[in-house]
Amino acid sequence: MKKLLLASTATALFAGAAMAEDVKIGILLGFTGPLESITPAMGSGAELAIKEVNDSGKFALGTVAGVRGDSTCVDAAAATAAAERLVTADGVTAIMGADCSGVTGAVLQNVARPNGIGMISPSATSPALSTAEDDGLFFRTAPSDARQGEIMADILTEKGIKSVALTYTNNDYGKGLADSFAAAFGAKGGAVTISTPHEDGKADYSAEVASLAAAGGEMLVVAGYVDQGGKGVIQASLDSGAFSTFYLVDGMYGESLIEAIGEPLNGSFGAVPGTDSEGAAKFQEMAAAAGFDGTSAFSPESYDAAALIMMAMAASGSTNSKDWAGKVLDLANAPGEPIQPGELGKALELIAAGTDIDYVGATAVELIGPGESAGNYRQYEIKDGKIETVGFR
Repeated sequence: MKKLLLASTATALFAGAAMAEDVKIGILLGFTGPLESITPAMGSGAELAIKEVNDSGKFALGTVAGVRGDSTCVDAAAATAAAERLVTADGVTAIMGADCSGVTGAVLQNVARPNGIGMISPSATSPALSTAEDDGLFFRTAPSDARQGEIMADILTEKGIKSVALTYTNNDYGKGLADSFAAAFGAKGGAVTISTPHEDGKADYSAEVASLAAAGGEMLVVAGYVDQGGKGVIQASLDSGAFSTFYLVDGMYGESLIEAIGEPLNGSFGAVPGTDSEGAAKFQEMAAAAGFDGTSAFSPESYDAAALIMMAMAASGSTNSKDWAGKVLDLANAPGEPIQPGELGKALELIAAGTDIDYVGATAVELIGPGESAGNYRQYEIKDGKIETVGFR
């Protein structure tokens, strides 16, 4: 990693001008839509990092303000409009988000690139984003679903499952994950008896479940959304007796699913991005003190995304995305002084002194290739109506 050298005079002049008004970071997430039950903790994760930086008093470019925008998760036009408002009306110079893959891609191409705005998504996982044209402005603290598909295949194979039916939400996220999983499972000798999309927002999924049941399989893999069609497919499967055990992908992770369906989910299992690192434990403590669940899906990734944006701004001495985006990969990877959650003030001091940092954060951040997480996962099972962690990968 290159040394973080700051031109002190120029930085001081810039900082003096910036102190007059807030440095604004957009927090673009699906506060309404199929992930609305987990989004509040994601927003809180990002805002926790912002508060930590402000409380430190060591961010030379001014006071940071998070400005929320609603991506809806699934409506690309609405997400694009929300992002445009963040940039043109609110004056954000970075976006923490978006969340779901399709809207993230739309915002990247229609708002971020044309306006030169950097984005770090905590949860957009489509493999297609790995090769998207981004002008060096797009990063993600979540791993690609190319990695998640491999994790899914490993878990099912280790459990002795040889055949599954598969349903996926009919969008970029669902299709990308379904394809990745089918390839990985097939390579291990597993069979996907049927791979079929489902639409979100329907009241009745009995027809979809009938097709899945007719194809057979030892269990049903549900690559959907916890507050939408994925939940509906599970309920219809249980009502009809078609399937009794389910593999739940990252978009299906949430307490709201347990609350909605209850005991019949016992025995189902899955994985969600996560790690058993020191940073993860510290973040959970900080989140609990702040009044939200730090184990909620993609909340740690949101903290890390916001933290990396601010650290990169500090390292470049600029809120201009074309300046700070060039620092992200250096800050996120070794070598350097490791930085854990709760140490953002320390990181700012080191950066100001020209000392290398290695931002480890809440998710053991390591960015690879085009600026995406290498991929750590927390494996879980549902037992006695509760989500129980059974291992890490």
